Amino acid sequence: MSLESSFAEVYTKFKMHFYRELFSAGPDNEETLTTVETFCMEVIHAMKRPTINEFASFIRISQPNAAYKVNNLIRKGYLTKTRSTKDKREYFLEVTPKYIEYCNASEHFMKDVCSRLEKRISAEDARKLEEIFSMVSEEMMAEVPDYRPKKEG
Repeated sequence: MSLESSFAEVYTKFKMHFYRELFSAGPDNEETLTTVETFCMEVIHAMKRPTINEFASFIRISQPNAAYKVNNLIRKGYLTKTRSTKDKREYFLEVTPKYIEYCNASEHFMKDVCSRLEKRISAEDARKLEEIFSMVSEEMMAEVPDYRPKKEG
């Protein structure tokens, strides 16, 4: 098996687990996240408190479209806006405990897989793997712009 196919298999299994958990998250109702809303929440969560403009810019949609999506997510209870202490016109988007609970299964799965891996490989191999993942993330994924803007306090 090649490096590419091995990586693709691992990535696919993580996605498949996520999708299965997404579809089994509970009954369909007005507060359930749509697929697009789930992806928006994933981006906002990964960006760690972006502004609406930063979120819109990252996913390449208009600011009004982003504001519409954000307002729906706030209405459903998955997001809040926190006013900037430096610029009162600016708000930071923050995921709520409701969203954290919604995506906990995927995060638990990733932690479980990493825990199993750490039990199976040496500490030296674990450090090397961490170094490799950091290199891939920081140096080999230039197509994904830095999504973690500097934040106030």
